[in-house]
Amino acid sequence: MVRVPLTEAERERGERLGVVLREARGARSMAEVATRAGISVETLRKIETGRIPTPAFFTVAAIADAVDLPLDLLRRAVEAAPLEQAV
Repeated sequence: MVRVPLTEAERERGERLGVVLREARGARSMAEVATRAGISVETLRKIETGRIPTPAFFTVAAIADAVDLPLDLLRRAVEAAPLEQAV
């Protein structure tokens, strides 16, 4: 199965997602949030930096839950915010 390349809009949305999640993490360590979300620190780092622009829904939901960010607020922030000011 060949994976279709991401569009520029999809890559930008992934970067915005990372910015929003990083801001929501605040002063909490990556290790703390990753442990609470049940993912590796490296996966969290890649999502926060946009290197995984389309993470699985359940991964995003677990991170959002770990940082107490309701999914509806996350969705609105990712859709509406400019890349520089996502939260």
